[in-house]
Amino acid sequence: MRLALIGVGLIGGSFAAALRAAGAVSQVAGFDADAHAIRAALSRGIIDRAATSAADAAGDADLVVVATPVGAMRAAFSEIAGALITSAVVTDVGSTKCSVIDDARAAFGAAFPRFVPAHPIAGGERPGVEHAAANLFRKRLVITTPLPATDPSAAALVEELWRNVGARLERLSPEQHDKVFAAVSHLPHLLAFALVEMIARSPDAETCFSHAGAGFRDFTRIAASSPDMWRDVCLANRGPLSEELRAYRARLDILQSAIDAGNGETLHAVFAAAAAAKRGRSSAA
Repeated sequence: MRLALIGVGLIGGSFAAALRAAGAVSQVAGFDADAHAIRAALSRGIIDRAATSAADAAGDADLVVVATPVGAMRAAFSEIAGALITSAVVTDVGSTKCSVIDDARAAFGAAFPRFVPAHPIAGGERPGVEHAAANLFRKRLVITTPLPATDPSAAALVEELWRNVGARLERLSPEQHDKVFAAVSHLPHLLAFALVEMIARSPDAETCFSHAGAGFRDFTRIAASSPDMWRDVCLANRGPLSEELRAYRARLDILQSAIDAGNGETLHAVFAAAAAAKRGRSSAA
């Protein structure tokens, strides 16, 4: 199978490396606007050929994986649309699905049924193909969100490839996916960025950071993630994310009132409910 990788970063590079290690692909062409990423992918053997454009990479590919930030996907889809062979399957790795599906539908037209939306729940706070790893997806969850219009054979191919690299598969509707991940992924990233930025611009920032313990490090680890990627994710999923942010702000208002009033009962009730929920999930896992 000939693979085209559009966007040569951590997730796309890891998927290409994993497919190569599994013997699922025979040739990998890669395109990225960042020449450094292409050089790194070539030197690591993740790609075989540096394409001159997204269309050049996709031209003879059996599978095209678009691993750009979600804000760049419409442009990538539009560029490759005219270059795809009739049997080519296209998939993505974006962490929003409704916006990506809208972009794919607009770009691909009659070829849209061979687009399979996917989202691997894996990664790290350090972006870049330099950190790509063939085992990144082993025992990790991958969500696919095929539509009624999706070609069943295309969906089966993409899902089988993810299984081949050790991932677990689950299907959700695009709307359910975006609501769930607004709560458990997009909102936490937004909060981590906001907290670190708030402290960084305070007069005693260095003192605060130098005295931070494990709790702060655990909570803010993801604030080292790619600002470009997470800007695009937050904007692409702004409807569900705004709902979650409003709900979170309402809980913060309750806690603010309890602290201002010295109301320990309310604090304890919220903390106890959260602890029980977290411990229950941990023991279930």
